[in-house]
Amino acid sequence: MPRSVNAVASRRRRKRILKLAKGYFGSRSKVYTIAKNTVEKGLQYAYRDRKTKKREFRALWIQRINAGARQHGVSYSQLIGKLNAKNIGLNRKVLADLAMNHPEAFKAVVDAVK
Repeated sequence: MPRSVNAVASRRRRKRILKLAKGYFGSRSKVYTIAKNTVEKGLQYAYRDRKTKKREFRALWIQRINAGARQHGVSYSQLIGKLNAKNIGLNRKVLADLAMNHPEAFKAVVDAVK
């Protein structure tokens, strides 16, 4: 009996990998076995860096809030502590946006907790 290889599924699988490898340099986008390794590694980086992105943005927000708070004579930790004590529910993303783009609104928040 002849061997069945299911060429349709194999071709679809290879085309999917090569489509994901589009834009890579040289054989990384042309040769299936090399493209497969590169795409798998790229997906690992993407998974890892989705977590890292959250960490880095939180750190950036904290730096911006701290810089804005210190202009009004209060440290970051004091500001966050007083916000929590007064049950003001602004998260770090919103506070950082206020500190950067709406300094008068940020000043009002700082004055509200002083």
